[in-house]
Amino acid sequence: MISRALNLPIPGPVIGMALLFIVFLVRRDIPEPLERTGSGLLGVLSLLFVPAGVGVMQHLDLIAASWLPIVVTIVASTAITMLVTAAVMHGVQRLVDLRPR
Repeated sequence: MISRALNLPIPGPVIGMALLFIVFLVRRDIPEPLERTGSGLLGVLSLLFVPAGVGVMQHLDLIAASWLPIVVTIVASTAITMLVTAAVMHGVQRLVDLRPR
């Protein structure tokens, strides 16, 4: 609803995860039922990749025809993700160092 109401180019699930993260930061803990549920889902996470793997196998000819753009995109997005993660970690470390103890 937030994404559509504010006409944002961000998917609703992403906004929901960000809001959930903010709630956890404010509360400073994760409720036990949610922690159990999350742990259970993480235990079977690999099963959620089976449909994607089947889709890849069904469209292998399309992937083979476009392998170069796919590889370039994967390498570039991985590099960007690593750079952004390093920048965020650096920023968080600076904030933690500035915090009074």
